[in-house]
Amino acid sequence: MSSMYDTREFRRGLKVLINNDPWVIVDFQHVSPGKGAAFTRTKVKNLRTGQVVEQNIKSGDKLEKPDVEERNMQFLYADADGFNFMDTGNYEQISLTNLEVGDTKNYLIENSVIKVVFFNGKPIGVETDTFVELKVVETAPGVRGDTATGGSKPAKLETGLVVSVPFHINEGDILRVDTRENVYVDRVNRK
Repeated sequence: MSSMYDTREFRRGLKVLINNDPWVIVDFQHVSPGKGAAFTRTKVKNLRTGQVVEQNIKSGDKLEKPDVEERNMQFLYADADGFNFMDTGNYEQISLTNLEVGDTKNYLIENSVIKVVFFNGKPIGVETDTFVELKVVETAPGVRGDTATGGSKPAKLETGLVVSVPFHINEGDILRVDTRENVYVDRVNRK
């Protein structure tokens, strides 16, 4: 595999190096204007800061592949110093700051295994699945017959995240949540 990516190789989720920082391609569009050179309009997210920017990259330009590695690690606990994880292979423990974890903290459940992202051998952040399942710990009681009105109410989940849910959702229900948008998707029926 080459250590450079041409604009023709762009795809969502591809990790690239821009200005010595690791970025991931969120979205892109190849543009061929009537006048001037073709380019790729690229939306990228900084893996260290979470900042999302749009850049135009000339067709044919190449971007470097960053030294990024993902390791499965178990989330142990959060404390005043940060979020603590353990490598499930060698039991090495690391700590990430609130800034490094960012909004992903809304999806961290103690003892769950998630991907920790390393850049040049140093941990810089975490990645969660697109959809996670979380338990409702606080919401107004469901109202019988109120399932088709299209309204919603707030529900607090086990991690502290609050999402809008339909009226038929109750405390104790397990919900599937989209981590990209922080929104309720559906209720998970576990029997």
